Amino acid sequence: MTKMSVISSVSSVLVPIHREGYRFIAIFAAVTLVLFWLHIGPLAWIGVILTLWCAYFFRDPERVTPLRDGLVISPADGRVSAIEDVIPPPELDLPREPVTRISVFMNVFDVHVNRSPLDAAITRIAYVPGLFVNADLDKASLDNERQALTLERANGQRIGVVQIAGLVARRIVKFVGDGDHLAAGQRFGLIRFGSRVDVYLPKGAKAMACIGQRAVAGETVLADLDSIEPERSGRSS
Repeated sequence: MTKMSVISSVSSVLVPIHREGYRFIAIFAAVTLVLFWLHIGPLAWIGVILTLWCAYFFRDPERVTPLRDGLVISPADGRVSAIEDVIPPPELDLPREPVTRISVFMNVFDVHVNRSPLDAAITRIAYVPGLFVNADLDKASLDNERQALTLERANGQRIGVVQIAGLVARRIVKFVGDGDHLAAGQRFGLIRFGSRVDVYLPKGAKAMACIGQRAVAGETVLADLDSIEPERSGRSS
């Protein structure tokens, strides 16, 4: 292994930690130190592992976002778990007609900082309390605790982005407010600890991603609103 590859490997792990994680890391570290002080070795070493995992969970790496009008970039790291035509939830205040919804499921090892899918203004933010069932289930879109953002492009076209709490997640944090303008790839929120983000495309827009594909927040193209290219399919290889 070359020196550059070693540096690259280390850099991929030692990424910046989002400030939302500082207190959780401090709590895990403090409990671990107390366990060592009490000479409870096995539990103390479990505490070390959990402290390191917590720091890893709250990592916030830099991303290179493709910039072009119409591109819809993944708002979340994770697996594209569903692409289907559904009626948007009422909190988005979008037309009550079927549109394409792309769901990205995040497990507890994915980056949980969410990013704006395109350049747009926030015209609506709605928080909806709810359950905490497995976010990979379809009913989570309507049953789980969630936060919905309606984004409007300069041409008036609107999309919906919904952060959904999961089985373990108990907190959705937003960094933006109603009326703010977001740049593509800009951080707008975070979900703790394992969850899903749904993107509702405008009517007629086709998905450029495939079910099962790994998406990278701020980098992976999910759709192109200005393209007439047909929906893509994929295969495992």
